[in-house]
Amino acid sequence: MVVDDSAVVRGLESRILQADPGITVVASVGNGQVAVQALERHDVEVIVLDIEMPVMDGLTALPELLKRDPNLKIIMSSTLTLKNAEVSLTALSKGAADYIPKPTASRDMGGGQDFAVELVSKVKTLGRVRRQRSGLAKPLFPPRSRTPVGTPATPAAPAVSALSLKGPLQLRPPPTERPDLIAIGSSTGGPQALFKVLGDITAAGGVPQPIMITQHMPATFTTILAEHITRSARMSAKEGVDGELIKGGQVYVAPGGFHMVAKAEGTQRKLALNQDPPENFCRPSVDPMLRSLAQIYGRRLLVVILTGMGSDGAKGGKVVVDSGGSVVAQDEATSVVWGMPGAAAQAGICSAVLPLSEIGSYVHRLATKR
Repeated sequence: MVVDDSAVVRGLESRILQADPGITVVASVGNGQVAVQALERHDVEVIVLDIEMPVMDGLTALPELLKRDPNLKIIMSSTLTLKNAEVSLTALSKGAADYIPKPTASRDMGGGQDFAVELVSKVKTLGRVRRQRSGLAKPLFPPRSRTPVGTPATPAAPAVSALSLKGPLQLRPPPTERPDLIAIGSSTGGPQALFKVLGDITAAGGVPQPIMITQHMPATFTTILAEHITRSARMSAKEGVDGELIKGGQVYVAPGGFHMVAKAEGTQRKLALNQDPPENFCRPSVDPMLRSLAQIYGRRLLVVILTGMGSDGAKGGKVVVDSGGSVVAQDEATSVVWGMPGAAAQAGICSAVLPLSEIGSYVHRLATKR
C-alpha cells in the first residue's frame, strides 16, 4: 500500500512498484486514517508511508497500523529536511522497518532510476522477510547446525563467497588482543540496532577506543543519527570530518554521500572523506571503510556487522580477517534483514554470530580486557 497526500507521488510510486512483476499495489491512499481503514479491506505486506499528511500523519498512523498487524513492514517516506530526518528516526524507534528519501527533483519525479531501484529493492526485500517469518517463503540462507554460535571453529574456516555455504556456519577463533579501533557497519534496521549496541556498551562501562560507523543513510539523516547516538547511548558522536584526528572515546558517523575511510600520517591516524563511486550501490559503503582500517590497524581491529540489506561489509571483512582482525555479526533472528550480517556469517569470516542483546557486552569485554 502506498500512502501519500500527493496524488503525483502516489502515482509515481505506484507505477514504479507495479512495473515489477513481483509486486502488486493493492491500495493507494491519501492519509494515515484511510490507510488504517484500508487494512480491513486489503491483504497488505508492505506500506510506503509518507510523514507529512493531513487528517492523520505518518508518525501518528504508524502505531495504529502496527496495532492492527504487528507483522507489517513499513517504509517511511520523507523529504530530506532536518525535521523529517528526526521524525523518520523516531519512526524507526517505534517500529518502522526502513525509510526512503521522497522524490523531489524533476529527474526523480520523472521516474529516476536511483529512486526506482531503491524503492523496489526495499519493498521486495521487506516483503520477502515478512513472508519468511510467517512461514510462507523459503529462507534466504540454508539451515544451519545447532552448534552454539559464538564458539570458535577448529580449525578456522576458509572464507567462501556469501550465499555459497551449504553446511553449518563455521566460526573463526576469537580475538586474543584488545582492539585499537571498533568499526560498525549497518543498513536496514541499523539505527535501532546501533542505539542498542552502543547503549549496552555505555551501560557496561564504555570503551576507550574510537568507534567508526558506516550506516547506509542519505545526507541530513546521518547528522540526526549522530545526535541520536549522543543522546540515547550517552556517547560523544558526530559526523566524520575530512582530515580530523581519530581520537579515543569518540564515535564517528560516515556522512551521507561520502565514503569515510582512515589514513595514516606518521604516527597520527586521521579520517578521510571521498566521493569515489558507490560500492554495493551505496555511498557511504562499509567495504571501503574496512579496507582502509585493515591496512592501519591489522589484528587490532574489531568489526561489527549489523542488520541490513545486501552484502556490504563481507568483502571488506575478508580483508580485515586476512590482516589479523576480527568480525562479529548480528544473528538472523534479531536482524530486521539478515543480508549484510548473513553474508559475513556465511562467508566464514566471523568469530561470533550473536543476538543483538549480546553484541554490546561482547564488544565491551574484548575492548576492555587486559
